[in-house]
Amino acid sequence: MEFLIRSKRQEARSKNHTHLGSWLFILASLSFAACQPDKPKPVDIPTPPAKVVPTPDFNQDSAFQFVKKQVDFGPRVPNSAPHAKCAEYLTEKFKSYKADVIVQQGEAKAFDGKVLKMKNIIAQWQPEKTNRIMLCAHWDTRPFADQDKTDINKPIDGANDGGSGVAVLLEVGRQLAALQPNIGVDIILFDAEDYGQPDGGMQKEQANSYCLGSQYWATNKHKQDYFPRYAILLDMVGAPNATFTMEGGSVQFAAHVVKKVWDAASRIGYSSYFVYDKTNPITDDHYYLNTLAEIPSIDIIHYDPATKYHFPAVWHTHNDNLQNIDPKTLKAVGQTLLEVVYSSQ
Repeated sequence: MEFLIRSKRQEARSKNHTHLGSWLFILASLSFAACQPDKPKPVDIPTPPAKVVPTPDFNQDSAFQFVKKQVDFGPRVPNSAPHAKCAEYLTEKFKSYKADVIVQQGEAKAFDGKVLKMKNIIAQWQPEKTNRIMLCAHWDTRPFADQDKTDINKPIDGANDGGSGVAVLLEVGRQLAALQPNIGVDIILFDAEDYGQPDGGMQKEQANSYCLGSQYWATNKHKQDYFPRYAILLDMVGAPNATFTMEGGSVQFAAHVVKKVWDAASRIGYSSYFVYDKTNPITDDHYYLNTLAEIPSIDIIHYDPATKYHFPAVWHTHNDNLQNIDPKTLKAVGQTLLEVVYSSQ
């Protein structure tokens, strides 16, 4: 009996020791934990917003002088001396605006059998960026005045049809050199756009006789796998009181870009120039950018409902000269372009 009592006492003492040891371990663990420094908690660091770059002011007088400079060379018809001199001027001007410049040379056979030596002039700002947009125009002029009544076989000045779009893009390039936007920008001046077959006559109509430079570029891009987010083409953007409608092909292929541009124009006060009316599609350089290059592209082009072809009255005539260029129209188009470029992320 004594042995049994003694065993129970030893068992109780053993249990007490075990409980005490457990409590001591817990207290020691808490003390150790209390002495440890707090581990840093993971913090979500938000991605900083893109730097806000203010939209620069488009200088309409500068753009007008760019039109004049081109006209002063004379008609810029492919294979002519004025064409060669103007190409050199445009190339050097873009280089002076800190652009990486590529002159893409090629040949194309015109509707009349002539082989045209073409130069597509490509200016790139921040070429390392993958987020890019493309602005373009044609820089050549019509080799004959087929819509005039006199001197039909003589080339035209092309102040508006050719010169105005180039002038706006030169001024845009000047601004890009001074203040870089958040995106990369490419300006491409297409050649041999206006050496197309006139309507009528005895010749059989040839398909795709216009826009030879853009057709060439679309199948021979200056960079492999070059796909900007979208392209904006300018054509005849300098006439007084011009109106730019939502051209049907642009709406078909790139409605979101049309909306972006027209909304930008409205936002900065140029809704009298950029009207929200959809009009029939036309064949212009943007058609081949959409169909051959597969780049969503739109055309900002003057629409006149009062003329036969719905182009300005001076189209393909000798009256397409400097006297029919309005700096205020150049400003409306150029400032809208800058708004689009500098508000893009």
